[in-house]
Amino acid sequence: KNTYDGVASTQITSEELGIAGIHTGNYQKVQSNYYDWRMMSAFLRANYNFRYKYYLTFSFRADGSSKFPSDNRWGYFPSAGLSWNFNRENLLKNLNFFVLLNLGLVLTAVGIVYFKNPNHFAFGGTSGLSILLADLFPRINVGGFMWIINIVLVVLGFIFLGIKCMGWTIYSSFALSFFVSGCEWLYPSGVSLSGDAMLDLVFAVFLPALGAAIVFDIGASTGGTDIVALILAKYTSMEIGKALMVSDILIVLAAAVRFGMGTGLYCILGLIGKSFVVDGAIENIRLRKVCTIMTANPQPILDFIIHDMNRSATVEKAYGAYTHHELSVLVTVLTRRQALQLRNFLRENDPHSFITIVNSSEIIGKGFRSFN
Repeated sequence: KNTYDGVASTQITSEELGIAGIHTGNYQKVQSNYYDWRMMSAFLRANYNFRYKYYLTFSFRADGSSKFPSDNRWGYFPSAGLSWNFNRENLLKNLNFFVLLNLGLVLTAVGIVYFKNPNHFAFGGTSGLSILLADLFPRINVGGFMWIINIVLVVLGFIFLGIKCMGWTIYSSFALSFFVSGCEWLYPSGVSLSGDAMLDLVFAVFLPALGAAIVFDIGASTGGTDIVALILAKYTSMEIGKALMVSDILIVLAAAVRFGMGTGLYCILGLIGKSFVVDGAIENIRLRKVCTIMTANPQPILDFIIHDMNRSATVEKAYGAYTHHELSVLVTVLTRRQALQLRNFLRENDPHSFITIVNSSEIIGKGFRSFN
């Protein structure tokens, strides 16, 4: 509620007096006004979060005033918002996993299309079976048969394992089929790229083996016969490795019958070489250097390891068997590049120290591979 009084005056003695000199003039008008009005507001908000990472907010506000006409006194303001707590996401890790998985599958697909298929190198697995079937039924190419076989295997996986047990195997199965079909579409080639069967065999072994090693190293699989392995592991006591080896040998024998003994022998070499290359590639991907340093002055070395290389070390006290002088033994795990940096640092700053460097491909713990 508000009351307003209005006054008008003329002949004010001095305009400089302003409102303060209104009483010096002649009053023309005195008016009093009374206003009675009200305002009202209401506000509602609802919040929801999922695992403290994704947030949904809904708010509603209503404002009303009696100054407005009765049919238009209220204004309504709804709003909604979505937010994402980026700090709680491990996007770089997930992105790295996805990129490496697809890189491994692309390398495998290139090896299948451009080196295995033109030479009929059927080493086993879904790719070997697809090469055989594509030759028997030429209306469907290798990529088409890989789609058919992988769809059948994924359906069997759903039936016998359930979707939760399949994990990334589903994606890998279809993605590999997609990449194989993509390579056949981008550059269809039914003949050897090099004209040398042995050179093609090297790449037919190396590329898929390197791709498989990358995929296995991140804890995924290339799909296909891995689904059969999971089913056998769940429902039988059969040794999975032997069962898969038997299936691969049968495919190689079928290739020898279909394409001739020379191709069959190449397939045997490829089957044997693939296992060695996969193991060797995984070993090199995971390779780390376990460095053990004996020194009488450990602090500069520890400062270099911790501050310059962002690593840590374990320190033990020991003594020399010949001199009986006290020594410190430092044990740290580094990459190959870091091990070289440490060796150069010791050569320049502590030439009397003693260091042993041992290769290891199974380093598990914080800063390296997780226990999972």
